Amino acid sequence: MDQNNNYSVGRVTSYKQMLLWDTNSGKLADFTTEFSFVIFSDKSYYGDGMAFFLADPNLPLLKHIKEGGGLGLVDGNQVLNSTKHPFVAVEFDTFHNQWDPSGGTHVGLNFNSMKSDITKPWFTDIQTWSVYNCSIEYNSSTHNLSVSFTAYSDDEQVEEYISYKVDLRKYLPGRVILGFSAATGRLYEVHTLRSWSFSSSLQSDDNINEIKPKAAPPNSNPVSEKENKIGLWAGLGIGVGLFLTLLSLLVLVCILLRKKIRGRKEELAFDLSMGDEFPKGTGPKRFDYNELVRATNKFAESEKLGQGGFGGVYKGYLKDLKSYVAIKRISRESRQGMKEYVTEVKVISQLRHRNLVQLIGWCHRKNDFLLIYEFMPNGSLDSHLYGVKSFLTWRVRYNIALGLGSALLYLQEEWEQCVIHRDIKSSNIMLDSSFNAKLGDFGLARLVDHEKGSQTTRIAGTRGYIAPEYFTSGKATKESDIYSFGVVLLEIASGRKPVELEAEEGQISVIEWVWNLYGLGRFLEAVDPKLCGEFDEKQMERLVVVGLWCVHPDYSFRPSIRQVIQVLKFESSLPILPEMMPVPTYLPPTIKALFSSVSSSFWGRS
Repeated sequence: MDQNNNYSVGRVTSYKQMLLWDTNSGKLADFTTEFSFVIFSDKSYYGDGMAFFLADPNLPLLKHIKEGGGLGLVDGNQVLNSTKHPFVAVEFDTFHNQWDPSGGTHVGLNFNSMKSDITKPWFTDIQTWSVYNCSIEYNSSTHNLSVSFTAYSDDEQVEEYISYKVDLRKYLPGRVILGFSAATGRLYEVHTLRSWSFSSSLQSDDNINEIKPKAAPPNSNPVSEKENKIGLWAGLGIGVGLFLTLLSLLVLVCILLRKKIRGRKEELAFDLSMGDEFPKGTGPKRFDYNELVRATNKFAESEKLGQGGFGGVYKGYLKDLKSYVAIKRISRESRQGMKEYVTEVKVISQLRHRNLVQLIGWCHRKNDFLLIYEFMPNGSLDSHLYGVKSFLTWRVRYNIALGLGSALLYLQEEWEQCVIHRDIKSSNIMLDSSFNAKLGDFGLARLVDHEKGSQTTRIAGTRGYIAPEYFTSGKATKESDIYSFGVVLLEIASGRKPVELEAEEGQISVIEWVWNLYGLGRFLEAVDPKLCGEFDEKQMERLVVVGLWCVHPDYSFRPSIRQVIQVLKFESSLPILPEMMPVPTYLPPTIKALFSSVSSSFWGRS
């Protein structure tokens, strides 16, 4: 695919308008639609997505849409408030805009705005021509809009659901157009509609049957016996109704009491199971919730160190320890939740290494899960590389790379089991008072036997750090952690984020950019300009080349962490890498080779 597919928009619409609701009677249609589609890109970074929509017939023309974020529906100041061109859409969003939830690709329900009212993560295989199916139903009586769609988990197709109660008459006119829209922006992908069916209960005004009241029966003389029977049945009906109401309330109270008792039992059982993990006097300990509330001044915003998808991290002072700590507060409703909380406590509590963040304790109460760590006064690595914190000298940077390598060596080879971290990135590398690197956040970690060295699981991690084979297979390995480690090394050397969407073509991905410079023999042009030339050239060469070695698209060519450390310490010679970045053999052919078979009259330049 070439540049002509950037900033493209397209639509497929029905040939006639649909009667959604009758403006005279107010009667609303039931409808059902089913479709299958493919979204494909031969790049690691892509966008923006596609949507099924119902919209005002005066939807903006394609030539007036200039950006990918509106998915071919709206543009400009209408993206977040499209009252001028009302629409309802089910979006399949593959690019993270500032108004999107964190976590990458997702399915969302949109009402006059590209900011979805409700979303659900969407696990995709966009680099493998995978086919996705979707079914959408609307019930006019209950106003329930339900969406079922397929995704891929652990390399298998699964079905996900979203439902939402909405009266479509509040958003759309009586007659609407319907169909599909898609768009690309700075990044691109191919959208292919494979099949589509649609049915509605209101096809035209003639199909709306007027409900007329039945004619009243002729007048007749009152019959006292009949009236008595009616009164008797009415009395019985009222009595039975009251009895059933009281019985229902009693059952409801019993259910609530059982839930409360069960919840207390589960919490007690959880406390006991957590206590069994740590022998008395060793490892992390349980803290009192009120003690943590006092330590953080009631989790005040002024004490907040950072915010993530899991919740917030707060600075606190514990009098018993006479020291500051970092307290991660995880909500039960968060993306991370109880499973990651338990994983982090059970995994990191067993690990002891100078380059791992130390877990001091834990606490949970009802919907709050809290983890207490040693406080890292110099924050995270990314805050120094990209934020306003202090500048990192070359000596400090190289020491951070060695420290992180030492942590990985311990996790992958030296501990009793192999620990696959699954989320190595610069924001998870903390710096102590001497700027020593400490790897943290083990909420996604998995333990495997050294002989096995991998685990198939739902894809987790952060875009830009995920190895291509992990993305396509769902199999987390030591090699996929090495890939993430390599990305961090390139960040340290270049001072650039893994993905910079505002960069020039060819420089969006730091991996592709640095590899291209390496092939031209100009790798020093990738050095962070903030260093102002103050660095050891031989060390820089080793850091850059080892970084590229670690992110080799074919995992079988990546080094072990022991080999990495040997090269960084000048104990082994540098590897010779290809001048051009290799293409993984397990990925499908490039779009350029296949694009001729993908045709649509709805692609166009705006």
